[in-house]
Amino acid sequence: MSEQNFDVVVLGGGSGGYAAALRASELGFSVALIEKDKVGGTCLHRGCIPTKALLHAAEVADVSRESAKYGVNTDFHGIDLAGVTTYRRDIIDHKYKGLQGLVKARGITTITGAGRLTSPSTVQVGDDTITGKNIILATGSYSRSLPGLEIGGRVITSEHALELDYIPNRVAILGGGVIGVEFASVWKSFGSDVQIIEALPHLVPNEEESISKSFERAFKKRGIKFSLGIRFQSVTQSDEGVHVTLEDGQTFDADILLVAVGRGPVTQDLGYEEVGITMDRGFVITNERLETSVPGVYAVGDIVPGLQLAHRSFQQGIFVAEEIAGQSPIVIEDANIPKVTYSDPEVASVGLTTAKATEKYGADKISSYDYNLAGNGKSSILGTSGSIKVVRLNDGPVIGVHMIGARVGELIGEAQLTVNWEAYPEDVASLIHAHPTQNEAIGEAMLALAGKPLHAM
Repeated sequence: MSEQNFDVVVLGGGSGGYAAALRASELGFSVALIEKDKVGGTCLHRGCIPTKALLHAAEVADVSRESAKYGVNTDFHGIDLAGVTTYRRDIIDHKYKGLQGLVKARGITTITGAGRLTSPSTVQVGDDTITGKNIILATGSYSRSLPGLEIGGRVITSEHALELDYIPNRVAILGGGVIGVEFASVWKSFGSDVQIIEALPHLVPNEEESISKSFERAFKKRGIKFSLGIRFQSVTQSDEGVHVTLEDGQTFDADILLVAVGRGPVTQDLGYEEVGITMDRGFVITNERLETSVPGVYAVGDIVPGLQLAHRSFQQGIFVAEEIAGQSPIVIEDANIPKVTYSDPEVASVGLTTAKATEKYGADKISSYDYNLAGNGKSSILGTSGSIKVVRLNDGPVIGVHMIGARVGELIGEAQLTVNWEAYPEDVASLIHAHPTQNEAIGEAMLALAGKPLHAM
């Protein structure tokens, strides 16, 4: 048995945990980073990075099939899934090596093993006690299922989907949120027949309603089928596939069922409640400065209620390190954290939807403009349709930006700066947007809201 002492001990080496460790080290603290698997967590190894690699491969496949319309003649021979897997793993390996080097260069002590909180200042890893003046909990999330729905065999989660060594002919996907529609997009591009089952009234249901409707039209045009507003009831499986039944009696047959109903917090049996930390349905409750009910113990990332996004975790990790250092960092509300769905088409948003803005301020206090990408030169070159909707307070700042179309995720940077800096449309309208870019579409929407539309009526 041994005891090691640090200024900051971080339990969990995913996006939030390693960001906290890097920033704390940068601020002069001695740091221990405890991780039972690999530093980088779900995002790097089983989530953001590998799924986006799949989506890029899917985009290449689609462009190859359609290249003739651009005057380029190619032959599409199908998907080499082993090659796709090698490409995906090479990216992860490269990023992982880089992250390991960065952690080492910052002088962070990495401790491999399953940690358990044993007091407000100690984490037990095997026979070793790791003591910290401050503890940061960053244990991440796991793929959830529904009550009574057992994962196994042909009923899989996103982690299993990444490791499939074949392309299914028919796929049923339970859940029309980000994970579900991204895998739907990949499998459709790879040649699968896809059926999404979503209990809520829309796909990507957390987005602006007009964006969700546009997204549904785009998926329908791609031949991706979906059932909305009806709950899942049961699934049976055999050697041939799965048989899915909905509460209204509808049935769907497929090779596999992907369960994509969200992610739950990894907090069970880690000692949190025993130490006195307030919990709610497995989530760690914190104040707005991410400190738990136990002084000196903080929590970041997916175990804190709210958006489960890697970049939210990064920001919270940095925030807590600076908070411990007494720098009083600025709190960013979840509504003002950018979101991107990397399907075809992409969806990107930040700030309040029209419905949320109406609820908060009243319908007579807000206005919006929806700029159609048909008027954007670069979007026409790329062959994408879509729109950019900007919501503002009348005679006030922009409070929401909502986008759909190919590559609109790359536009979210300006959008989140506009919202978080509380810029007025008039402020942005006077700035210059390079031509021809999709970024111009944001400028056009701002020009319209400022009362001086250029390429819009």
